[in-house]
Amino acid sequence: MQLTGKRILVIGGAGFIGSHVVEELLATDVASVVIYDNFARGKKSNIEHLLADPRCSIFAAGGDIRDVDVLDAAVRESDAVIHLAAMWLLHCKDFPRTAFNVNIEGTFNVLEACVRNNIERLVYSSSASVYGDASQVPMTEEHPFNNRNFYGATKIAGEAMCRAYHDRYNLSYVGLRYMNVYGPHQDQTAAYTGVIPIMLNKIDANEAPVINGDGSQAYDFVSAKDVARCNVLALQSEAVDEFYNVGTGVQTSIGELCDLILELKQSDITVTYKPYSADDARRMVQNRIGCPEKAARDLGFRFSDGLREGLLDLIAWREANKGQY
Repeated sequence: MQLTGKRILVIGGAGFIGSHVVEELLATDVASVVIYDNFARGKKSNIEHLLADPRCSIFAAGGDIRDVDVLDAAVRESDAVIHLAAMWLLHCKDFPRTAFNVNIEGTFNVLEACVRNNIERLVYSSSASVYGDASQVPMTEEHPFNNRNFYGATKIAGEAMCRAYHDRYNLSYVGLRYMNVYGPHQDQTAAYTGVIPIMLNKIDANEAPVINGDGSQAYDFVSAKDVARCNVLALQSEAVDEFYNVGTGVQTSIGELCDLILELKQSDITVTYKPYSADDARRMVQNRIGCPEKAARDLGFRFSDGLREGLLDLIAWREANKGQY
């Protein structure tokens, strides 16, 4: 899809990843970018600097994907849609009914609106959670769905609905399976935040970071800026009815991650190791590293930010925004 002169709707555009996607789109020659967000997780502070661009606006009538009529009006005015709105993993665990309403029914509403309004292109945000724990590393897109949590189940449902809408209505879509995303604009203090903000908060409070287990569990950490760039590449690509890992392919253990953060923060705090609870041990994903080759081949995406560079960027953003995140 050519972006010149196009109107792009970014659902969840004030959120952690969404705000970076909006910024990446505004670096192209799109005609306009409209942010559709209910601000349950998104923040106006994430997008204030972007709204200075006359091509960027917030959809004034509302921004919840459960509001069918409002969503339909927003999609009607657009050429393409990037759908990032979702409840996060641990939030889904505690509130499964709301997770269904937002992640599954809400995604159905987006798909329905895209077909009804003849949208040229949809990029759907899925997750590596669909894979569950790795039976092989790195995980290719052919890895079986071993997911056992509510969040991953909602993303599997979203993927299945995308495929069904393509088969029934020829909807042009591509789906992206994000690995462990980190970076500026991620909520640093919420109960449902990620491992990197939790470690940084502990160190900034001069407290020992806590590692569950022995720290050998390993993941693929990818910067939000790289994820945003992949969204734009996916929008521009000719790929249809395909899903892609969005990651680095680099394996980093939680122990290695903590050591690197302590080094970058110039801290000599000693790490605390805590045994898993029985529930954590049962549901904990121990390894999740994505193979990046399909995305490189079809979308032209390869990561730019190494973990050290990405963490330095995040730490600098935290320093510049103390008390505001």
